[in-house]
Amino acid sequence: MQAKPILFAVVAALLLGITSLSRTASAQVEPRRIELSAKRFAYSSSEITLKKGQPVVLVLTALDTTHGLRIHDLNVDMKVKKGETKEADFTPEQVGTFIGHCTVFCGSGHGSMMLTIHVVE
Repeated sequence: MQAKPILFAVVAALLLGITSLSRTASAQVEPRRIELSAKRFAYSSSEITLKKGQPVVLVLTALDTTHGLRIHDLNVDMKVKKGETKEADFTPEQVGTFIGHCTVFCGSGHGSMMLTIHVVE
């Protein structure tokens, strides 16, 4: 007759363990939010390091005119009007260095407006 309480305790412990693992797993996939601004002729951070497989929300605000950001290999392509903010969600799946460029001509320094993203293990 003592088997029922022991079985109940084992089942309860298993359920508690599964719930804890579920919470830990969901905390690990929480996206990293990175806020940047764009102003002639630079992004507020010129380099960012990300972890492979970690979801990212890239938030870009254009301060002075319309700007864009395209990072071809990370499938990021956004255009932001002056005073507005846009978000791009992505998960880097490969290690390496990726260069993003402004995609909207914003003046004489437009060609040097770049963002470098390093993706590490």
